[in-house]
Amino acid sequence: MKKVYLHPLPVRIWHWINAIGFIILILTGAQIRFVDSMGLMSFETAVDIHSWLGFILLANYFIWLLYYLLSGKLFKIYIPPFWKPIEFIKNSIRQAKYYGYGIMIGDKNPHHPTPESKFNPMQQISYLMIMVLLIPLQILTGLILWDPHLFSPLGSLIGGIQIATLVHTGLWIFFSAFIIVHFYLATLGHTPMAHIKAMFTGYEEEHEEH
Repeated sequence: MKKVYLHPLPVRIWHWINAIGFIILILTGAQIRFVDSMGLMSFETAVDIHSWLGFILLANYFIWLLYYLLSGKLFKIYIPPFWKPIEFIKNSIRQAKYYGYGIMIGDKNPHHPTPESKFNPMQQISYLMIMVLLIPLQILTGLILWDPHLFSPLGSLIGGIQIATLVHTGLWIFFSAFIIVHFYLATLGHTPMAHIKAMFTGYEEEHEEH
């Protein structure tokens, strides 16, 4: 096996803060939404944890954004090469075939990550949508629900607090499913723990090509 250094320390710290924070936000969000049936904690405790952790992840998001902007890696890693549409579509289809069928019969992953090309085409589309659209939308709707009076202009802009609640709850469902899928995909390395281990060490392991 050869080792490829894919995940710098700031990215690993951001990732685990985000992962743990997301899980706790999902659980406290469920307690807030289903106050009479969850029984994890009191409604007031759930609101307090949800609010404070929301602001921690808000700061964590801007740390991610600043890191990738200042390092110049945002466009290289997260932006798909739309200027090469045919090549991008072919690579996306190849990757989809691998996830849908090839992985079950022992085919090799068609994407070989490098520090400048960490994500395959499907990951690029997914993470770009999540990081530049869905997480900011979840943050904005969360701020509206946290203090409807302070953020009333923002609430009016998106159609009122009912719309903010609907969007925030819908994204809560989406991110709950995303965590499950993300964990499953993280087990698809050459060993079930290979990708997870890499998010601690920074090094992904790949078979040497002979």
